[in-house]
Amino acid sequence: MSNHNQAAKAAAPRTAITPTRAENFPEWYQAVVKAADMAENSPVRGCMVIKPYGYALWENIQRALDDGIKAEDVQNAYFPLLIPLSFISREAEHVDGFAKECAVVTHHRLEKTADGKMIPAPDSALEEPLVIRPTSETIIGDSMAKWVTSYRDLPLKLNQWCNVMRWEMRTRLFLRTAEFLWQEGHNAFETPEEADIDARKMLEVYHDMYENFMAIPGFKGEKTADERFPGAVHSYTIEAMMQDGKSLQACTSHNLGQNFAHSCGIKYQGRDGAEHFAHTTSWGLSTRSIGGLIMTHGDDDGLIMPPRLAPQQVIILPIVKGEDNSAVMAFAEKLSKELKSIGVRAQIDKSDARAPDKMWAAIKRGIPIRVEIGEREVAEGKLTHTRRDLGRESKTTCTAAEFVGTVKSILDAIHTNMFETAKTKSRARVYNATTLDQVKGYFAESQDLGFVRMPVELLENADYQAFKKDNSLSSRCLPFEDEGRMVLIGKSY
Repeated sequence: MSNHNQAAKAAAPRTAITPTRAENFPEWYQAVVKAADMAENSPVRGCMVIKPYGYALWENIQRALDDGIKAEDVQNAYFPLLIPLSFISREAEHVDGFAKECAVVTHHRLEKTADGKMIPAPDSALEEPLVIRPTSETIIGDSMAKWVTSYRDLPLKLNQWCNVMRWEMRTRLFLRTAEFLWQEGHNAFETPEEADIDARKMLEVYHDMYENFMAIPGFKGEKTADERFPGAVHSYTIEAMMQDGKSLQACTSHNLGQNFAHSCGIKYQGRDGAEHFAHTTSWGLSTRSIGGLIMTHGDDDGLIMPPRLAPQQVIILPIVKGEDNSAVMAFAEKLSKELKSIGVRAQIDKSDARAPDKMWAAIKRGIPIRVEIGEREVAEGKLTHTRRDLGRESKTTCTAAEFVGTVKSILDAIHTNMFETAKTKSRARVYNATTLDQVKGYFAESQDLGFVRMPVELLENADYQAFKKDNSLSSRCLPFEDEGRMVLIGKSY
């Protein structure tokens, strides 16, 4: 390293996470996940262990989203993990889309060899292999075919919270793992109009989740034909821009037309007495959303949790110098009880760690508000609180009563600031182009990666197709706001 670089590095402010976002964004991401103690790689290649703090976040996402799903008259159910191979094979385009990712069960028993190894018992081969679900359109469609006989049975709206398996070759915690958690909704309707309205409506449920809980702005639109879900007629998406300018497909909602109804036999007697096939939709959001949350809001000190989803909204840090901590702890316990009584998720750090270590632990975990209580604060009946999104500049001392009275408005202000900050940053990185030369110039010259919005007609240009392949670009969506005239392109996760 040159003397100049050494001096620059020495002059840079100390951060909790190394490398920083500017130095190496992918490694920064992994370091944030580790520092926040959210997840770790499992002994099974490509799979992860979600640790309590990460799972608590997922539980809060589940609760909020489940409420939104049920508000649309969708019922939760559960369907098998194992799907007969013949079911997957019924829909040709669907199986082609998932064939390279499927994990297959072929035997039902193990036996020990002479040298002590366990192998599948030769006489236990299954008559039909079973696929570990990569998605559940076919297995749920089989049940729908039994449950739907008349137009009076429609609409049928189902959702399940479960895990799926897609044999990813290159994995990253939360963002892309072989096994992940999600919800998948599957609805059936009489008419194509109802199905398309539903697919768009469920995208709005996700949009509410991202904006009002995750504080993540996104670009709503329709997927281009080459990015469409296998077997779908229309695929709708929310594309979120991460801090490195890449896109994360935040969720999808699909109008499947009658494709799966034909392959699964979902048919009913219509109002005219004739037999008809149903029109179905499917829609899903996964633990990938946690990765998006980290990459949207995190900074070089770690995670920044959106307050409406944070497992702990307030962390209380008792600062004790002497042996007797009874007065400080009593003050902290009273404050915690008062916060919980008004619905604020509060926790006291009761560890023996030093005060600076407690503070940095809270910062790296992204807890929205830190409260410090020392002997002097107790004597004065006061506390000091700091917002994670603003840091030192927000440090405020007030009475406990004042804090309890304003804490909810502070949490709302944090949410609003996080959303507006992310929205301003992402919208500033959308470049409008009208010609292919402008598109090429942006990706060749821009030092700040983002999206290009270009006329949809350029997608058919052979020169663009070659440029897209050479530069690992993809169509993210046809934004609804552009009414199908423009397409967003960029790099993606």
